[in-house]
Amino acid sequence: MKSNDYVLAVEGLTVSFDGFRAVNDLSFYVEEEEIRVIIGPNGAGKTTVLDLICGKTRATNGSIKFRNNELTKMSEHKIVHAGVGRKFQNPSIYEDLTVLENLEISYPKGRTIMGALTFKRDNTILDKIHEISDITFLTENLNDKAGLLSHGQKQWLEIGMLLIQDPDLLMLDEPVAGMSVSERKQTAKLINSITKGRSVLVIEHDMQFVEDIAHRVTVMHQGKVLSEGTMDRVKQDPKVVEVYLGH
Repeated sequence: MKSNDYVLAVEGLTVSFDGFRAVNDLSFYVEEEEIRVIIGPNGAGKTTVLDLICGKTRATNGSIKFRNNELTKMSEHKIVHAGVGRKFQNPSIYEDLTVLENLEISYPKGRTIMGALTFKRDNTILDKIHEISDITFLTENLNDKAGLLSHGQKQWLEIGMLLIQDPDLLMLDEPVAGMSVSERKQTAKLINSITKGRSVLVIEHDMQFVEDIAHRVTVMHQGKVLSEGTMDRVKQDPKVVEVYLGH
């Protein structure tokens, strides 16, 4: 496949901070409806890659093409409008609002100034909110204050707030950190259910969870790709065992 056939084509991506290369000549490609998981030891550059894709950090060199648009030249909000959604490690939700209100203000129409002024809660929006709350296991909690949710439910709500914007690429940074075993299983189910029409890029340390969701795995080490392929293949790669899984 040529690079313009992929949803996301990262090529020769490098970023240096004070001479230290946090990401070093990194290339990988994400296909339509693929769940790609990036794993690797702490300090491998995983979160920096998401920062570069969403425009929070600027690349020193290289290219990030999303549906053939060069993201390295675009501002953060233009990248969001192009269809890239990003969830950070800690959930950023509005704790004083209900689950329903959190989803409602994330709906694209409510996010521009004109949209917010003319925003009415109509059936289209309510149908979408119910669809998303169903996917994220929050239908019973729609009228609860978000601050009262469990840690896992707060993570699901934030994923829901991204899903309601209907991104083509959804990026999740350690989505199951701090979750119970049953919440992790539910989250795997959630992520496996949302790939129709979108690709998902996940950073994760929990290997069981990675096995439950990953179509392909990219292992990073010192800012570079150390290994890539199915989870089974990566697990048996002696280099990966040595620098990561062996610990």
